[in-house]
Amino acid sequence: MPDPDAARGAAGSAEASVTLLVARVLEEGSGGAGRRCGREAFHAGLCDDGRQQRVLATARGAGAVLRDPVARAARTIALPTDADGPLEISLVEPGQLTDVTVHDAHGRYLGGALGARNRHWTNTEPLRAGEVYTVRVGAQDAAGTPVGVTMAFRTAPPTEDERLTVEFGPRAGTYGAGQIVTASLSHPVPASDPTSRARLERALQVTSEPAVEGAWHWVDDSTLHYRPRTYWPAHAVVRVRGGLDGVAFGDHLYGGPSETLQLAIGDRIEAVTDSAAHEMTVRRNGRVLRTIPVTTGKAGFRTRTGVKVVLGKEYQVRMRGDTVGIRPGTSEFYDLPVFYATRVTWSGEYVHAAPWSVEAQGEENVSHGCTGMSTQDAAWFFETVRVGDIVEVVNSGGEEMAPFANGFGDWNLDWRAWLAGSALADGVRAPAALPRLSPLT
Repeated sequence: MPDPDAARGAAGSAEASVTLLVARVLEEGSGGAGRRCGREAFHAGLCDDGRQQRVLATARGAGAVLRDPVARAARTIALPTDADGPLEISLVEPGQLTDVTVHDAHGRYLGGALGARNRHWTNTEPLRAGEVYTVRVGAQDAAGTPVGVTMAFRTAPPTEDERLTVEFGPRAGTYGAGQIVTASLSHPVPASDPTSRARLERALQVTSEPAVEGAWHWVDDSTLHYRPRTYWPAHAVVRVRGGLDGVAFGDHLYGGPSETLQLAIGDRIEAVTDSAAHEMTVRRNGRVLRTIPVTTGKAGFRTRTGVKVVLGKEYQVRMRGDTVGIRPGTSEFYDLPVFYATRVTWSGEYVHAAPWSVEAQGEENVSHGCTGMSTQDAAWFFETVRVGDIVEVVNSGGEEMAPFANGFGDWNLDWRAWLAGSALADGVRAPAALPRLSPLT
């Protein structure tokens, strides 16, 4: 490329036209129905109603940078935004583009690609709604003189009905090593739109110290769960960020702001109950703290097998048989206060004090599905564990713990099955698109 300073001296008036275009919805008929001008139609020349901003690129503009945000805002024009609407920067007069960068006010670069004969540039990532973009263009005119221009535009903000926001769970605090991160969406994103699902997953950022491998899993159209491949390391710090603001999803739906979340992970507490041996072993960071005689579900009421996560702790709970389908007046019906109750399923499975079954604890299974132990052991367990700690049951003969319908059974899916619930290939974030073109040499 010729030296810019020499070019200014020899041809200070050199210039070439540069055009900025964004597709928009075209109105049709008196009913107000519109059709979207997508990328293919745009490139085929069928979008004659596209919005344009034509700016003159000059030798003086080569290398110029617009730094003043006030000046940038004053010089912007409003352009409509569409999830499928392309941004195109093209040369109207003979010459070629040499360098194009597009970034928003947050410093995020927009990926793009150069077209045939270096005549136009189009985005490979969707524009965000309600954003100010700065565009810097370098080119050569027909004589090979460097020319350039810096310009800006802003995209239309979404309406409230078009905003997709996310609420993360649980609340900030300290949790056990089995805690699941949840994301609840304000609008569903159906499986029939894998592009939007993948775009959303990439925006939902989870980091931890120390770093671990993890992935999102779509529970349903409005809910995602995140977990590492194995349990969180003890004393890890987990940070969750939305990153949805302005991102386009499907049909006129754009991401809105969301609150960030930070979790602390405590000691790694694991309680494993062997129903056949009638005992629970509790470990902290791999070291056995206590082995407790227990009783679990008897025939017809077998305790669910598999990994569960502590959902909450209640000092006193009233337990009634009719809440699990046992009719009042039958021999199996019960109605009694229970103390030191640690909940592991939403349907009512607890680890709790059961002083009425002390003689059976360590010997046989006589409960209606809960794990019962002495009041002293239950009080110790209650004080030792926290929400998110791991409670596993083996050799119970009961049904398997469901992954999502009755608490956090997420850990019962192996890693391959977990990744199958991600919209990303192997649950791995794709590398960011190339944000700019390199200057030609």
